[in-house]
Amino acid sequence: MRSSILILLFIIISEVPILAQVSDLARIEYTYFPQKDSDNSFRRFRALANFPIKLNNKGSYLVPGLEYRNINFIYRDQTTFNTDNLERFSSFEVNIGITFTLKNNWRFATRAGMIAASNFEQDKLITDDLLFTGSFYFVKNKMKDDLLKPWRLILGLRYSTTAGRPFPLPFVNYFRQFHPSWSFVLGVPKTNVKYYFNQSNILQGFVTLDGFFANLQNNQVFFNQQEQEVKNAANISMTTALVGVGYEHYFTKHLLFYTYTGVTLINDIRLRNENREDVLTINDQNSFYLRGGIKLKI
Repeated sequence: MRSSILILLFIIISEVPILAQVSDLARIEYTYFPQKDSDNSFRRFRALANFPIKLNNKGSYLVPGLEYRNINFIYRDQTTFNTDNLERFSSFEVNIGITFTLKNNWRFATRAGMIAASNFEQDKLITDDLLFTGSFYFVKNKMKDDLLKPWRLILGLRYSTTAGRPFPLPFVNYFRQFHPSWSFVLGVPKTNVKYYFNQSNILQGFVTLDGFFANLQNNQVFFNQQEQEVKNAANISMTTALVGVGYEHYFTKHLLFYTYTGVTLINDIRLRNENREDVLTINDQNSFYLRGGIKLKI
């Protein structure tokens, strides 16, 4: 049951950037958190860019995008096997989306992408490194400045080969600014409450999800002493649920600095076989979390 919940969470995590990138033109971000009661630690550098291309004067855009992630997982737990090939991972994503307006303040958006995520220990790209994603969304936008309590609703479906499940998952996200100084978001992967000191400084409390997935080009074969059998790990994944506080500072209307800090509620790093079944839990202790960066928004 726990494994099924984690797989569901990771499918959601893997498709989160598709929605976030609707408003992000560019982002540079760094994430760090240590592993409790261990010398392990997780570091991630992330950079993305989107290039909206106007198709007409009716609000239609073609949006190609690129994203790069470099992950350094310091693996210092005592093991019966060499962990050198489990410490460096990269992912490269190419995607393309299209969005256009509908009647009654609705907008439609869809995006498809291909991701190469691996430790690349063979110094080349192989078939198992490739992942495919696709999604579509309907957005009801009532964010005009003249509304007393602006709001936005997003409904959608998305699919990813990351978890090997042959069905799409629903997505629901609801934003509302219920006071000039307060707003909230209800949904997955992030729920938050924001307080606006002014137009340039915003504080928030949040619950969110994070994670990563990557192929192991040379499968890690090891003997599991607890189960007394040989295991074959084909990929590595991490699923985390976080609670914390965040701060955003807008240099201009579209350029901002942000930082988030908190603790993990779920912190599950594991090796999995070709059937996406867990073969080794590397660490599941909750720990401190820090993420920050700069982004350019529409």
